[in-house]
Amino acid sequence: MLAGGVGQIAYDLYVTGPIVVILAAGQGTRMRSATPKLLHPLCGRPLIAWPMAAALEAGASKVVVVQGPDGMLAQVVDDGVEIAVQQQPLGTADAVRAATRQIAADGTVIVLNGDHPLVTAETIRGLARAHARAGSAATIATAVLDDPSGYGRVVRAPDGTVERVVETKAPGDASELELHIREINTGMFAFDGRALAAALKEVRADNAQGEQYLPDVLPILRSHERSVVAYELGDGTGALGVNDRAALAQVRAIAQERIHRRLMLAGATIVDPRATVIDVGVEIGADTVIAPFSCIHGATVVGEGATIGPSTTLIDARVGDHASVLHSHVERAEVGDRVSVGPFTYLRPGAVLRTGAKAGAFVELKNSDLGPGAKVPHLSYIGDTEIGERTNVGAGTITANYDGATKNRTRIGAGAFLGVDTMLVAPVTVGDGAYTGAGSVITDDVPPSALGIARAHQRNVEGYTERRKRRDQQQGAPAGEDHARA
Repeated sequence: MLAGGVGQIAYDLYVTGPIVVILAAGQGTRMRSATPKLLHPLCGRPLIAWPMAAALEAGASKVVVVQGPDGMLAQVVDDGVEIAVQQQPLGTADAVRAATRQIAADGTVIVLNGDHPLVTAETIRGLARAHARAGSAATIATAVLDDPSGYGRVVRAPDGTVERVVETKAPGDASELELHIREINTGMFAFDGRALAAALKEVRADNAQGEQYLPDVLPILRSHERSVVAYELGDGTGALGVNDRAALAQVRAIAQERIHRRLMLAGATIVDPRATVIDVGVEIGADTVIAPFSCIHGATVVGEGATIGPSTTLIDARVGDHASVLHSHVERAEVGDRVSVGPFTYLRPGAVLRTGAKAGAFVELKNSDLGPGAKVPHLSYIGDTEIGERTNVGAGTITANYDGATKNRTRIGAGAFLGVDTMLVAPVTVGDGAYTGAGSVITDDVPPSALGIARAHQRNVEGYTERRKRRDQQQGAPAGEDHARA
């Protein structure tokens, strides 16, 4: 057990967790989009969801999102996350002031930017620990960049503490000497809650933009003889913000690399990460291979030893162990263990392929259940259908499930065999072990073990070719033209 003093403060912080305030009231006009900036998707989450997830993972006791009066972010805020409203865009200090009623005076407050999605839970925990150890009024997370252009510079006092942050948004904000500083403000802060609330009352908009900047709190704290220290991040990617689509693409590349690395370290093989897109919520088992040009989205779960791709898209799908999905599109469908899908297969919502089943080339399944070991090898549409185990569906089979008013179901038993080009007009049932003849249009139930045949009678017209030639000559038409008129 840690003893009293700073060690006890650090222990208490670890147990209770800080309050995390996420600033998300910006307009995001540089995105040039009808969609609010913080709702733009990034690897399966809206931008604002990334710092929220990091804060919750870090063990925050409370997360408060500060949004504008439009209320657009409420739709994506997690349960348990509180909302504060900044009525007017008066700057970051005013945004934090909007959340003061939800900030405990005797706790630690960490402030993050909603458009900095690469912040991690470990960074938040590290900042909280550093702040607790220092016992300071404020701790600012900093990073040293080779090119600090566009970032506020951190000016240190002779004793190594932080004196102030100099903005660089407009000419004249910083001196030439200050512009050579490479240590930048990442936009992440830890504060003593009581000291923060008091200092916010003194912040003024004495700058070219007429805004109240949160870093202006730091010299105010120092003027009250409170210390301000820096927590230097080894990795500056957490400071990358999104203001336009070019920055969004830069951030996406880093987020995607992290996702790939996590999955590969857990045992999955991604053959070419540069040609593979995987969302943050995807789960992939050990020894599964993801071939190039595959996109895996949403809450997709892939089991162990499976093969996905090349050129496969999975959306909110479930794929079992040792399954294979090649050159196919699968959305909200379930692919069981040892199932074979593709190439060029479309599994639509509600499709379920049970253990050992197969949906082959150019097959489309919708809201259908394919039993264990059943096969739809190629060139078929199966909609609103139940197919029993070990049944074989011949090429070109169609289930006509829609009568113009309602969707009707087709039921095919176990061990059945449908001949090629069978059309099943629902509602209809084919019994266990039954057969259908090739080219049949089945409108009535086929009993178990029976053979259902429904074809027009064939008629051969003798001498047809010679008669057509003579007719074409008499009419002046070139031989062989439009034989369908004969």
